[in-house]
Amino acid sequence: MAKDRTKHQQKIISNYYDNLDTIMLTKLQEMVTDLYLADSQAKTDRLWERAQKAMEKLKIKPAIIQHIMKSRSVTVLAKNLEQWLKAAPK
Repeated sequence: MAKDRTKHQQKIISNYYDNLDTIMLTKLQEMVTDLYLADSQAKTDRLWERAQKAMEKLKIKPAIIQHIMKSRSVTVLAKNLEQWLKAAPK
């Protein structure tokens, strides 16, 4: 059974989805930092999985995601992220 939401709650949810691109780009920036600092293979693997999901939410072209995930290069991810940040609406 769905609960009715107040207007305030509806506005919060709406703002979240309106700003989802910015939120995902910020999370990807944090993941790049975490990937540089990762101290174990397991942590690195989890971060790459999260990065892939974030790119999918951003609707990045599958070929680009595949290239980044195949290389698993933090530098490649960071350079692409820099371009996405420049292209993002302000």
